[in-house]
Amino acid sequence: MASAASPALVGRDAQLRLLNGAITEPPSVIQVQGEAGIGKTRLIRAAIDPLHEGEAERTVLLGHCHQIREPLPYGPVFDALRHVAAALPPRDRLSPLTGVLRGYLPELADRLPSAPSSSPLDDPRAERHRLFRAVHALLADAGPVVLVVEDLHWADDGTRDLLRFLTGQPPDGLALVVTFRREELPVPGLPFGHAYRRAPGVRGEVISLTPLDVEGVRSLAGALLGRSAPTPEFAAKLHERTAGVPFVIEEVVRSLLDDEGRLPEPEALDRMAVPLLLREAMAERLAGLSPAALSTVRAAAVLGLPADEPLIAAVSVPFPSETGLGQALEAGVLLEHPDGQYGFRHTLAQQAVYDTIPGPERRLIHQRAMAALAVLDPPPLVQLAHHARRAGDFAAWQRHGSAAADRAAALGDIPLAVEVLEGLLADPKLPRDARGPLALRLSRVAAIGLSHRRVVRILRHLLKDDFLSPQVRGQARLNLGILLSNQAGAVAAGRQEILAALPDLHDSPSLAARGLALLAMPAWGGEPLSMHQEWMDQAEKLLDDRDPELTAAVLANKVSLAMLVGAPEAFELVAALPVDDPATAVRRQVARGYSNLYDAAVALGHYAAAERFAEQSRRIAEETGALYPEFLVEMSSIRLDLLTGRWEGLRERAVAAVEMTFEAPLLAVDARLTLGMLALARGEWDEAGVHLEAAGVRDLDSGFLPVAAAASSGLVELHLTRDSLESALREADLAVGRLRRKGVWVWGDQLVPAAVGALLRAGRRGEAAGLVAEFAAGIEGRNAPSAEAGLDAARGALAQDAGEAAHYYARARGAYEAMSRSYGAARAAESEAGARLALGDRELAADLVADAGERYAALGATHDAARCRHLLREIGPEMSRAAARRRGRGGGSGVLSPRESEVARLVALGRTNREIAEVLFLSRRTVDTHVAKVLRKLGVRTRADVREPRPDDRPGLVES
Repeated sequence: MASAASPALVGRDAQLRLLNGAITEPPSVIQVQGEAGIGKTRLIRAAIDPLHEGEAERTVLLGHCHQIREPLPYGPVFDALRHVAAALPPRDRLSPLTGVLRGYLPELADRLPSAPSSSPLDDPRAERHRLFRAVHALLADAGPVVLVVEDLHWADDGTRDLLRFLTGQPPDGLALVVTFRREELPVPGLPFGHAYRRAPGVRGEVISLTPLDVEGVRSLAGALLGRSAPTPEFAAKLHERTAGVPFVIEEVVRSLLDDEGRLPEPEALDRMAVPLLLREAMAERLAGLSPAALSTVRAAAVLGLPADEPLIAAVSVPFPSETGLGQALEAGVLLEHPDGQYGFRHTLAQQAVYDTIPGPERRLIHQRAMAALAVLDPPPLVQLAHHARRAGDFAAWQRHGSAAADRAAALGDIPLAVEVLEGLLADPKLPRDARGPLALRLSRVAAIGLSHRRVVRILRHLLKDDFLSPQVRGQARLNLGILLSNQAGAVAAGRQEILAALPDLHDSPSLAARGLALLAMPAWGGEPLSMHQEWMDQAEKLLDDRDPELTAAVLANKVSLAMLVGAPEAFELVAALPVDDPATAVRRQVARGYSNLYDAAVALGHYAAAERFAEQSRRIAEETGALYPEFLVEMSSIRLDLLTGRWEGLRERAVAAVEMTFEAPLLAVDARLTLGMLALARGEWDEAGVHLEAAGVRDLDSGFLPVAAAASSGLVELHLTRDSLESALREADLAVGRLRRKGVWVWGDQLVPAAVGALLRAGRRGEAAGLVAEFAAGIEGRNAPSAEAGLDAARGALAQDAGEAAHYYARARGAYEAMSRSYGAARAAESEAGARLALGDRELAADLVADAGERYAALGATHDAARCRHLLREIGPEMSRAAARRRGRGGGSGVLSPRESEVARLVALGRTNREIAEVLFLSRRTVDTHVAKVLRKLGVRTRADVREPRPDDRPGLVES
């Protein structure tokens, strides 16, 4: 069989230009995504190989993530940094901070400055931050550097965190390139684990590689043959059989060539089943290898990961007269990787070879791999467990697997610990008596991380077995309930599991206390507050001080309960959390407690305290590897930014959060609320309704009530805006009824004013007055600034005397300003302006409306800003101009006036002139004029060419 040449890059000219441009214009972050075999590595190679030539040489550092990995945080990045020595300046010109890396990069010890004289920091998060800064400083000192990290979908969380730190503000000379398979990311669509937000001045590119079309397949086949391309008919058939995946095309073409390098007729492809193509192509290439080379290739396939020559030799069948590695390299079956490692070019090739090894021989090779790996220090436990299972040594498999999970959990690599335990439990060969203990370990570890789907299935399957003791069954059901309530967002189902677990936990009072403490959280379910408090009292009575982790779990929930309901003693209770406890398990519970406190403080208007709680939660979560609290803080921060007016980029963050939690939508209620309220402020009614309905307002058992109440307030306003009074009243009645049954009125800060507005519009003043009185009594003695401001707003709406109304609205405005709630302050100012107009104070009213309008414009609240302009016109042009002069605002001389900017945004969103007129309170003729001006000023011919103005180009309130 003739061999085919290794082809140049085909069909990727545009992607290569984009990648080259981003690499040569640092700082930059480039994400290259595509399925297995699509050509991500080849594209990277085509871009970086020329960088070693010419005067403007750049240092290229390569790191790889592997599917079978040991718990070694930051491994791919440190593997790449080991090759940076040649690019470093003299030691005395390096940042002293880089000395921190001496222990991590022994190869560079003689090139790095001495380690800082201070001992390792007592605070693990501070130590980790110092390490990240040291990596940042090293890359900055190395000059123009291209750091490539391949297969990020297999990365550990530590590596993702480090890369996310680097992307936050990359060194000026750094071009960071990552490759990944989108469909295999732990969190769909988020290669860095969290939404990536490009920093100012940093170039960001996402390059998606898709299969080649028929012409691309023909060009690639021609490049492989080293002559003219095959016939269009053959290319079309090859495309059909390979789906246009370059790696599969290359292997199939190689296998089809005859001794003279010719391809057969297209019909030959019809006789090959698609799943067999790659295996048969690889089998064809293996047929020409010597026994020694074949043994070497099979050893490499069984090892699975790139390995050095001694390890491959130890696993291969020895052939004294010859070595097989050289021939395997010459044949192109194996390739040399960095650091003297050898392996396959692609995992598809490795799997294809592995499948050709007969079963008995495969088991023997796995046994030799176990023996060779067992003598390493430290032993790679995950690999040992993998080889033991494949070799049929089940006792060793359980031993190594359990040890690997323990090591991963101890190092904070929770996803790996969960993955290993899931693999053990999912295997039918696991002895029955081992399943219960392993399942309990899995459920406890999973409660720390984010993974839950497979764990839930495993626990439910386990609970169907009759062999479980009551205590094991109770623990398993309790842990299942915790997972469902937290990670899965299925609170109603989780609470049912916890209630069912309690009878089986009579011999484990501390575990029963843990379940009762979770039931005591009042933000879910239809029970009244008194029931939640009773559950918490029972939990405290059952506690056993001999179990500090469970004691911390119950205490965290007790403090969270107090904060959620605005108890005056809540902040004093926070001080009792064991922040400095030496036990990791205890501090994980503290991290969870602080994340709950953050959520509660946001709901009540304690925003400064919320930021402190978030910082504590993040710090302890990062130290202990507790992913779930960190995730909760990220979700709640979206709502905090909505409330405090940090709207730039907020919609994109919220959309990413919704996409990330598509399998557990109730975890994204903060994001849904945010998207709904942003759309409402911009006059995008349909979108607002969709998102607000999805914020838990209809899920009476699993919805998070503080968020659901806020979302219901938005729906009430939406219905009122659409003149659907009956719908507004129904929504208000449903939401207020939930608060009334729960008995926690501090969550009604936005809902009660909206409900009062609906009742007043319906002429039901008596009911409105009763609701305000009930709200006032419900928050009396509570520490809830948001509720106090909401009460003033509701009293202002209810007041029949204009002076009294102005007084209450001014108090609400001041309270919102003190909380940095810009949007709330603007709404209160607008309402106060109405009262001032009723008092005849047009000048003050105009100032208040102008102030509100400017706040809205700065936020991007298009519809609200337009309403203020409309009101200013009603007050009178002379007052509008006087307000502008008093506020130091001129007419604006930009390309687009404020009004035109808003019109342009709505045109870019596809709105018709009639819809724009409705949103902006304008006539159709006025909108027609504005649209014509927008087209003329932007220099475009059609509406389809109009693009949304950038946020930093958005003008203020006063029109030109």
